[in-house]
Amino acid sequence: MKRLLPVIFLLFNLCGSAVQAQEQRTGFIDSEVIMQNMPEYSGIEQRLNLLSEGWRDEIRELEDQIAELEEEFEAREILFTEDVRQQRLNEIETLRQQRDQMVEDRFGPDGDYFTTQEELLEPIQRQIFEAIDAVARRQNFDFVFDRSQETRFLFVREEWNLTEDVMLEMGMDPASIRN
Repeated sequence: MKRLLPVIFLLFNLCGSAVQAQEQRTGFIDSEVIMQNMPEYSGIEQRLNLLSEGWRDEIRELEDQIAELEEEFEAREILFTEDVRQQRLNEIETLRQQRDQMVEDRFGPDGDYFTTQEELLEPIQRQIFEAIDAVARRQNFDFVFDRSQETRFLFVREEWNLTEDVMLEMGMDPASIRN
């Protein structure tokens, strides 16, 4: 009987866990759809495009300077003394390094573009997360996934799609969804 008691206890716990797992509710949203339908997001996108286009112009100017110096160097290389030749090569290399540093500073992982993007999107993302939290709590969801991110769903029932509910929570009209 003493050996049977732990087995019965284990079976009881397993049955309880299975019932609890069946009671969990999982929903999903598409944050990309939500953001694309927010007027604030299109303004942020335009602002980021203007910034990045200005930075690309600066980089193109440096690239043009490099190309011009390289052409001039190739055309006159035989006329240069060794000192002048080395000086011109150093000047070209310095400009290349400046260009590479500018690309890294503007568009690298810790660059201005991603820092600015993060700063501008943070209030919108916070607003979306607060709406998700409110909807999930109100409708008793245990998990809510974002299918616009890296999470891949092989099958989903649309009844668990909370995108429209989150948009309503944020005061948006889900009838005007732009995909």
